[in-house]
Amino acid sequence: MSAEDHDDEDEGLELAAEPDQNEEGVPEVSRKVRRRRRRTRPRSKTIAMKRLTREELRLGALMYPPVDIPRPTTRDECRGEARPCPWVACKHHLYLDINPETGSIKINFPDLEPWELSHTCALDVAERGGITLEEVGEIMNLTRERIRQVEVRGLLKLKMGSPSPDELGSELLAQAALAKLDRN
Repeated sequence: MSAEDHDDEDEGLELAAEPDQNEEGVPEVSRKVRRRRRRTRPRSKTIAMKRLTREELRLGALMYPPVDIPRPTTRDECRGEARPCPWVACKHHLYLDINPETGSIKINFPDLEPWELSHTCALDVAERGGITLEEVGEIMNLTRERIRQVEVRGLLKLKMGSPSPDELGSELLAQAALAKLDRN
């Protein structure tokens, strides 16, 4: 095979690899290419306490001894603290979540250090006001769909715990009837 034949083969491969073009000469993108979106961040990592050996637990305790510095206990005390928030063990900190039942630790941003997060406190985010599911997902390293599911579940819990409008109406009528009887 000569060098010219080899060049012709390469040109044929390039032509075959080009996507279809429309009348304006703009290549069309298939749906599969458009729909596929890669996660920009690595998924969160969970450390199960049950799976750690005694030696690993001992080393962890030596590496991170308890801190005796008093930390904020109320939102007012916390509001004035430096940001990013240094209190990673706080239940409102966005860097990690601790399951109180199992003791497992979920690191939400395994590729970042706590001081590299743009938002560290869920209460700060809540004070900003309404934001989109996409923004909440980015802040918490979850998908928009997962955020929607959590929102629906939370609204259901609120709905189940509060009385229905019918119940409120009947209670008000009963109170009004009692007040009327008391006046007579």
